[in-house]
Amino acid sequence: MSQKIRLTHNSEVKNEDKNSLFELKRNRNISLQSRTRIRSFGDILNVIREAGREGLLSSIISRKANLAHHSTIEKCEELICAGLIEVKILDKKKVYVITEKGLNFFQEYGKFQSLVESLNLRY
Repeated sequence: MSQKIRLTHNSEVKNEDKNSLFELKRNRNISLQSRTRIRSFGDILNVIREAGREGLLSSIISRKANLAHHSTIEKCEELICAGLIEVKILDKKKVYVITEKGLNFFQEYGKFQSLVESLNLRY
């Protein structure tokens, strides 16, 4: 459905195109649903896990997990409070490293994710 929306000189959508605009918005909402918190936590843990014992800077986690930097920092703080990741200072830089508890959680999360996908459910 790649229809073009015609705009008037006032940048208002013509009546005949209002339905098309509504359809585009509705379809976009279906395909661009936001991630759940648990999925964001899983993405962050996966990125940090892949880095190994060296850990990662928050900016790299943010980029690889495709999250806003501020959101990444908040979620990392929650993961620290839960004991799933920890902060280490290397060369005056704050890096995040996954803990043993975080690795166990990530393995269980992976099982859950596989089950949900096999049932064709969204979470």
